[in-house]
Amino acid sequence: MLERLGLRIRVLLFFALLAVGAVVAVGVAGWLVLSRSDIASDLLAPMAQAGILAGFLILFLVTGIWYLFDMNVARAIDGLANAIRTRAHADIHDDLGHDKERARYLGDLAPAAAEISRSLAQTRSALAESVARETSRLSGEKARLEKLLADVPVAVLLCTADYQLAFYNGQAVTILEAGGAPGLDRNLLDYLREGPVRHAYERLAKLNDPEAASDLICATTSSGRLLSGRMRVLRRTEHTQRPGFVLTLRDVTADLAAHAAREALLAEVFDRVRRPAANLQTVIGVISEDSEMAQAADLTAAMLSEVQGLTTAITELGQRYDAGRNDWRPLTQIRSPDLMDGVRAQFETLGLELHTDGPELMLTCDGFELALLLRWLGHRLAQAGHARSFRLVLSEEDGPGAVLDLVWQGPSLPVGVFDSWLAERLDPDTPDLTARAVLNAHATEAWTEARGDSGGAVRLPIPNARRATTRPAPIQREVVYDFELLSKARNAGVLESKLEDLTYVVFDTETTGLTPSSDEIVQIAAVRVVNGRRVKREVFDTLVDPARAIPPSSTEVHGITDDMVKGAPSMTEAGKRFHDFARGAVLVAHNAPFDMEFLRRHEKSMGVRFDHPVLDTVLLSAVVYGQLEQHSLDALTARLGITIPEEARHTAIGDTVATADAFLKLMPMLKSRGLLTFGDVLGEVRRHGRLLKDLN
Repeated sequence: MLERLGLRIRVLLFFALLAVGAVVAVGVAGWLVLSRSDIASDLLAPMAQAGILAGFLILFLVTGIWYLFDMNVARAIDGLANAIRTRAHADIHDDLGHDKERARYLGDLAPAAAEISRSLAQTRSALAESVARETSRLSGEKARLEKLLADVPVAVLLCTADYQLAFYNGQAVTILEAGGAPGLDRNLLDYLREGPVRHAYERLAKLNDPEAASDLICATTSSGRLLSGRMRVLRRTEHTQRPGFVLTLRDVTADLAAHAAREALLAEVFDRVRRPAANLQTVIGVISEDSEMAQAADLTAAMLSEVQGLTTAITELGQRYDAGRNDWRPLTQIRSPDLMDGVRAQFETLGLELHTDGPELMLTCDGFELALLLRWLGHRLAQAGHARSFRLVLSEEDGPGAVLDLVWQGPSLPVGVFDSWLAERLDPDTPDLTARAVLNAHATEAWTEARGDSGGAVRLPIPNARRATTRPAPIQREVVYDFELLSKARNAGVLESKLEDLTYVVFDTETTGLTPSSDEIVQIAAVRVVNGRRVKREVFDTLVDPARAIPPSSTEVHGITDDMVKGAPSMTEAGKRFHDFARGAVLVAHNAPFDMEFLRRHEKSMGVRFDHPVLDTVLLSAVVYGQLEQHSLDALTARLGITIPEEARHTAIGDTVATADAFLKLMPMLKSRGLLTFGDVLGEVRRHGRLLKDLN
């Protein structure tokens, strides 16, 4: 119990015990004297007065000595300890300075502490130089690797077993930005539909083969856009029973358009050349029969031979082209649940309902073209008034194939109408890709059927399909490279989580005034802290239209005028975007109750709840430095050696970056005090509740 009390409290208890003991000793001495005196009755009153006076003098003397000791020794020791801890964990190299002056009564303790701090700074400097020399070569390679990965034409995502992003490149931002820009430690399933991704990972994780890969098609959660993907699970280590994975994604819409245009061009070439070649052959044959041209018989025969050769070549090439139309690019094997999930996503973007059913099969097909074909077909059926709710049923055939049935309750589709539809293009982005072209590419046909009195269906055979089987056990092979992903275990509860295992969003607001109940926010800025570092590229910064005039006194502080916020998002829109940016993170702010009250006042209009765990750097500073110190942002950053540029002070993003840097320097100091988990910090913070109210 005593170990948890501060030094000054323990010193106070010591002097209080000393005072009580002295008073008790005076009382006991007086009682002994009176008990052995024959004139005790005459001495009782004087002895009582003497005892009371002695007690007050003892209390006064002890209190005075305690005050001097507290001011010149206990507080000095506390201050010196905080100064040493700050220099040990916050990477500050200056001399103890003012702290040495406060510790002038501690004898050689302050100079010794200064020597230790100076030695630590020198050791750090030498170590930093050594590390810099050793890493200079690697930094160049790292820069080249970053450039290479940034220019890779496909999206590359590195994820943990919990689908949290640990790496992404620029193409990933382009492909996934419709669902909100990706961020470190964000969940991949916020951007991609869960089924295909989760199934591919679980299938590969069971194989325990780092060389195994799985092709998949998946749709984005926001727009239902189809992406081509390949997943590979990382190699297991002693510390990772559930390894992470690498997922590459590619948007093949442009490729489909290019290939469709090329096929359409080839088809047009053959159609336009066949007939003139045949006509030319006929004309030359007629000319050869004309008597007036007899003298040119040899020339005519040569021309006729050449034209016949040309016609034969064109005919043969055309036949080979027609036979190989279904193989203009290799078809891949796609899991039927992945295909159906992608089709369902396409239907949902059109406001149509689709239910799927069927066994898990491996289909040899182009999943993107089939998904586009089925989406187009559902759209045309809905436009024609046949139905808006459909069932997609997959069934196995006796041979190697399978059949897809798009079934609806409503008027059946006449065969002639369906045949006329097949010449239509499937999507504006692929103007040369028609329904008939997709069927030809898969060497199949499609037809309509009537299903009873009130139902219809379109049947689409898939020529090549098989049952999904388990891959045989892999052969153990050595690997050349090994990638280490985030190996820390994730706790279900925030309270039990280690500080370094949590993701933080440090934020700040600028407002029209200092009254949260009536003033409004004019700017919100935030940065993300992941794995103990501030992610410089993951920044949220927006002006907010407060829908009211900004007082000149507030403009003088933060520099934001009425003209600057014209056209800015409203608090409802900006608040939703900030809530999405902070999803799954602990919120950190300096004087957090002030900022949180502004946000929570608009929760109803935003349709969200800011129920995140919250840390306040004011309270964290009080935990580290004690309540008697100054805990303003300026005082805290100065104490931690953080410089806020003058032009950035009292701007949301400037104060946010300074708060984030201060928070990162406070974290190791909290851990040095034995506060390792969020629950430990929260319990210690609540002891300083009279400074600010607890928001958790």
